[in-house]
Amino acid sequence: MPPTDSVAAPSRPPFKAAAAAGAAVLALYIITLAPTTAMWDAGEYMAAAYGLGLPHPPGNPFFVLLGRVFSILPIAPTAAQRINVLAALSSAVAAAIWFLVAHRVLAEWIPGRWQRLIGATIAAVIGATAFTVWHQSVVNEKVYTVALAGLALVSWLTIRWLDAPDGRSADRTLLLIAYLLGLGYANHMAGMLAAPAVIVAVIARRPRIVYRGRLIGLAVLALGLGLTPFLTQPIRAAMHPAMNTGEPTGCVQELAIDCTLSSATVERFRANANREQYPKIPLMQRQAPLGAQAAMYWLYFRWQWLGGPKGSAPLQQVIALVFLGLGLAGGYAHWRHHRQSFWYFGPLMFTLTLGLIYYLNFKLGYSQAVLRGLPFDAGTTEVRDRDYFYLWSFSTWGVWAALGLVWIWRTLAGETPDRAARRADGFSPSRRWVLAAPVLLIAFLPLAANWRGASRSGDTFTRDWAVDLLNSVEPYGILITNGDNDTFPLWYAQDVEGVRRDVTVAVTSLLGTDWYVRQIIRRPIYEYDAARGPAIYRDSTWRKPTAPPLRMTIDEADSVPSYVLLKGPQSFRKDGIAVTITGQRDAGVPGPFLTRDQILVLRFIRDSFPERGLYFSGGGFADGLGLGRYIVRQGLTDRLVALPAEQLPGIEPLQGAGYVDAERTIALWRDVYTAPETLLARGRWVDIASDGIPRHYAGTGYVVAEMLARRGDEAASAAAMATVRRILTILGVS
Repeated sequence: MPPTDSVAAPSRPPFKAAAAAGAAVLALYIITLAPTTAMWDAGEYMAAAYGLGLPHPPGNPFFVLLGRVFSILPIAPTAAQRINVLAALSSAVAAAIWFLVAHRVLAEWIPGRWQRLIGATIAAVIGATAFTVWHQSVVNEKVYTVALAGLALVSWLTIRWLDAPDGRSADRTLLLIAYLLGLGYANHMAGMLAAPAVIVAVIARRPRIVYRGRLIGLAVLALGLGLTPFLTQPIRAAMHPAMNTGEPTGCVQELAIDCTLSSATVERFRANANREQYPKIPLMQRQAPLGAQAAMYWLYFRWQWLGGPKGSAPLQQVIALVFLGLGLAGGYAHWRHHRQSFWYFGPLMFTLTLGLIYYLNFKLGYSQAVLRGLPFDAGTTEVRDRDYFYLWSFSTWGVWAALGLVWIWRTLAGETPDRAARRADGFSPSRRWVLAAPVLLIAFLPLAANWRGASRSGDTFTRDWAVDLLNSVEPYGILITNGDNDTFPLWYAQDVEGVRRDVTVAVTSLLGTDWYVRQIIRRPIYEYDAARGPAIYRDSTWRKPTAPPLRMTIDEADSVPSYVLLKGPQSFRKDGIAVTITGQRDAGVPGPFLTRDQILVLRFIRDSFPERGLYFSGGGFADGLGLGRYIVRQGLTDRLVALPAEQLPGIEPLQGAGYVDAERTIALWRDVYTAPETLLARGRWVDIASDGIPRHYAGTGYVVAEMLARRGDEAASAAAMATVRRILTILGVS
């Protein structure tokens, strides 16, 4: 039986008002838009979109195609900004759709049009200004905002179908939903998150639909049609673009129709689509206790409403409880007043919260471990905070939080049926609504509290870091990197902005794969652009190499094993370098061994050094090969030298930093590096897990200060130390 206070739903949704709300959200995002790339996957995905390449499996082909279109549209000055606009537009579209969804539910129990429009606006505002939603919507770190727009669109279409399940266009709507689910999966696996809720709602509304075999068959075909962007992957991979992660093609040498249809292509395509490079842990094998995983979600939920990761924890706890209560109240109001759409939205919220917590099966969260005082452990701790995986949950929560807030507003206005007749205060109904309206200010708390942390306006630090790191390497050098944050920004700088393409970047975490080594061998040798390069390299003549940094054929590269056992200590010599390699040990391997990435780094040295300078971005990789005596600190990098460091002129020892090329390091700090100024001008650092990058600058600044002090330049030394202290203050390091 319907509730007694239900009202007739409007025949036409307020599309113009929803568009206005979406436009306002888009304007907010444009004002706070990142001008360039950001840490983590942003550089990879921008480079993939710009070059029509393949990012890490499963490759996200729909995003790549869409991102490529946006990268060439004349809507912003740079490719990075255009791709960032895609993120902003996607989330703004989602906000407009949540406006429509909230308005449709409110239409069942709020008679006044202006009250419904305000309630719908609140849904758009809360969902759009939740910290993670906002922070991800102003830089295209990945594919999540496009997935959010798809989720919202499927939600609206499902609710429209529920209103008229027997209408003339009902079946076509279901087929469109199926198509969008498939297309969403071609963007990211999250594209299917709405599927369980759609199935529950459709069956609850029309149980007999399960007997309509033809419609179900057409829906399966429509879903398959949505997946067709995946078919672009083997074709594009066979063209060997600059980024060809997973290389899902059997065409090792060149594009040919016979090899794009070969069994090798099918197998590699299957492995890429199934993310075999990143094997999934069985769900019954929990990577952390389920309670700890739920606590991780709650930590991220707390961030959304008051300042993000750097907000006051005690106050966040209180405000989070408020928004939790609002959402639960809104869910109850939704169930009570519009049961048919609740059978979609309720299962959707379950999927996006408890369902995702269980399915994602994360290790202990990075900030969670920090708060517990635990040291980072790759085996038990995530390498970064995973709040972005719950972006869809936080955005959707805005709808229920708005419904709950309107329910409170209506109660304070005395508009519930059992109280309205007893009011004798002389105020008109509209007047009582207005007097109760201040309670709605709660909805704007995230907008005010998150602006500083979520905004990326003017933030060029990641781009500047990439350029600084590349410029630490002499022309035609090889830079050995470790992982995401010291690699993806470099891909962006080289492949999107064309900065220092002469440098070969080789990331050790990918050297263990066959496709990545092929990619390095095939990579063109780019001319060093002296005019755009640092002035410190202009006094020398740099000869362009004529061979790739690994002088191996594709077959030879493919034959390098994943590891080799060492019968005993092995000698390695190249020019003045003479080291003894003892290998590493692991409980699962019978004896010392070298891994594939270590073997290939030794090949880089054998094939290209010293003709090409060889640098490490940091870490202990060189030490693991016994090269410690041949490593010299040079700015942000560790450079391999041809003699023991202590034998080289101009190289100075410094406790805690090893041997330092003082003159080059000072010159880089003084004349080349720009990221420290960017960080100091911005005055804040939000991402706790990536603060190792600005800490690296602080360490380099300390080295520079010590070297300058040795030379008697106390003023310059003090200036360098002042910069170090300011960086550490921003990071919250005393």
